[in-house]
Amino acid sequence: MSETGGKNLKIYYSIKEVAAMFDVKESLLRYWETQFPHLKPKTTGNKIRQYTDKDIEQIKLIYNLVKVRGFKIASARKMLNENRDGSDQHARIIDSLIIVRDELKALKAQLDGLS
Repeated sequence: MSETGGKNLKIYYSIKEVAAMFDVKESLLRYWETQFPHLKPKTTGNKIRQYTDKDIEQIKLIYNLVKVRGFKIASARKMLNENRDGSDQHARIIDSLIIVRDELKALKAQLDGLS
C-alpha cells in the first residue's frame, strides 16, 4: 500500500461537487466564469466542466470576496487583478479563522456537557 502524503488523488471535480463544496448553485459558478477571466475550468467535448484544485482555489478567493466580504462583482474582479497576493493571503487567514472557530465551538459544547 502506497502512502499519498495526505494529498487528494482526484484530479477533476464536477460542477455539482464544486457547488456543494461552497454551498452555492451551479448557475452561480457558471456566472462567475463569465465575470472572472482567471476562472476557466476545463470543458469536455460534451461541454461538461471539469474543475481542478487550481480552479477551486480561484473559486475560494472569489467566494471570500463576494460572499464573505460583500464585494460587488466588479470590485472583486478589480481586487483580484490588482492585489492577487493580498487576496490569496486574506482567504487563507479566513480559512484558518473558520477552523479555529469551529474547534472553539466544539470545545464549548464539550464543556457545556460537563455541567
